Amino acid sequence: MNISINKAHFPVTVLGPGRRIGIWMQGCSIGCKGCVSRDTWAQEAGRAMRVADLLAWCEQVSGNALDGVTISGGEPFEQPAALDRLLRRLARWREQRRLDFDILCYSGYPLATLRAQHAALLGRLDAVIAEPYVDALPSEHPWCGSSNQQPVPLSKRGEQRYASLPDPAGKRIQALADGQRVWYVGIPSRGDMARLEALCHERGVDFAQVSWRP
Repeated sequence: MNISINKAHFPVTVLGPGRRIGIWMQGCSIGCKGCVSRDTWAQEAGRAMRVADLLAWCEQVSGNALDGVTISGGEPFEQPAALDRLLRRLARWREQRRLDFDILCYSGYPLATLRAQHAALLGRLDAVIAEPYVDALPSEHPWCGSSNQQPVPLSKRGEQRYASLPDPAGKRIQALADGQRVWYVGIPSRGDMARLEALCHERGVDFAQVSWRP
């Protein structure tokens, strides 16, 4: 089975506790105002890859030494069959290797909608951060974009890792490079990306393309 992927990185340290695999799925029809990941919205056939190949990459890049997997997007729940296959394969990997990583998933759909339409998928997660991003509701939570969002534990492992708030050390952005592009990973505060762009411009670096503007 294929899954449409925008990008994947390891280690990601700003979207959940510890050192994590970050997987960004491609395609989102919600289009929240102020979204910093507009590059993940479009449905792009060229982004498809086999779930088995993605899992092989996860094992190779992490060396079976990881604290969690964070699935974002795009909108993961708009690929329910592929997401189900991914979650099943992640659970099998965790069980076979006797690992203890958690699985966190972001969604722009209301939690009530996910519970009504995708209860089985929620049952395969350890935690979910749901609800539409609302630009007028800033949040200081390092993993959430707006104050209507919060981590919701969905398993015993999730309760252990997400029931209490993380250290409120402020939001952090992680810079990752793939040889051609620089990716900024994390949940910025309001105005952070504009300030970053201005600082880079002062130092002679201009952004040819950014994900937070059309």
